[in-house]
Amino acid sequence: METSAEGVAGTVGDEGAVAEPGAEAAVETGTVGVVERVAIAPASLSPSRASDFMQCPLLYRFRVIDRLPERPSEAATRGTLVHSVLERLFDAPAAERTAPRAKSLIPGQWDRLRETRPEVVELFADDPEGERLARWLGEAERLVERWFSLEDPTRLEPAEREMFVEAELDSGLKLRGIIDRVDVAPTGDVRIVDYKTGKAPRPEYAEGALFQMKFYALVVWRLKRVVPRRLQLVYLGSGDVLTYDPVLADLERVERKLLALWEAIRLATETGEWLPRPTKLCGWCDHQSVCPEFGGTPPPYPLPVRMRMPDGVSAEGTATHGVSAEGTAADGDSSAG
Repeated sequence: METSAEGVAGTVGDEGAVAEPGAEAAVETGTVGVVERVAIAPASLSPSRASDFMQCPLLYRFRVIDRLPERPSEAATRGTLVHSVLERLFDAPAAERTAPRAKSLIPGQWDRLRETRPEVVELFADDPEGERLARWLGEAERLVERWFSLEDPTRLEPAEREMFVEAELDSGLKLRGIIDRVDVAPTGDVRIVDYKTGKAPRPEYAEGALFQMKFYALVVWRLKRVVPRRLQLVYLGSGDVLTYDPVLADLERVERKLLALWEAIRLATETGEWLPRPTKLCGWCDHQSVCPEFGGTPPPYPLPVRMRMPDGVSAEGTATHGVSAEGTAADGDSSAG
């Protein structure tokens, strides 16, 4: 589960989200009780935000810099619920880690989720009889139960669960995220495990699915100087387990890719040029109303921009009053799309 959202406001990611330190700041205004959010340039990278930028730079901007709110979804919230149940199950002694016990944890974890993330309550606001909620919880039970056909928790003693990791590369780039589970064998071999509540991708898309895991393997290598023996994706939606045994060369390639990606993010942050990249995934995007591809206008860019002048000399300006390299008004980052 990739849970580091790097400043995403009101967003539940693939399996959940937490605020990303360094990507935003809250400052008190002159009005008592009012907190104003102030945009700060991205300071670190997580797997999901790296994927966002590769999918669509403008989506990255909306999530990380503008921190536009996104509606919670039933699928993502169910993923968060299932993850919390699988994490809590390991609190019990090995012999008591059974499917009935795991399913019995669901109501309590759902109550806890509603308390910690009140926005998820709106998912079932139009379901007064609770019929849709019951079906949704039933699906969560089926996902939890399927896990027992893929792994045997009575034979597992995770070294870490929901482990926050952060490493700084030689370049200064900080990589961070949360790993679902880390297993360490008596031999010292490390296995990184991630639960997915969706279905396994087709073989031609497997490399994209493994990107997140190689990201985590790189962080572990940087922290511990140990290359994980195995990366394991457990797909509860389809009952598949995808494994990959990385070597050092894999991690070095991922690091080079991330450094190139971060350079592109840095350049876009400085210039304010965040281009949309239309794909079939646009149909699920919450930000169509402010996306030029759908006739919308992005909000004014909240960070200073460094303009590229015709003679090659850089000058500082702002997104709302600056001039682009072509000499046109850069009002509200509309030149970036």
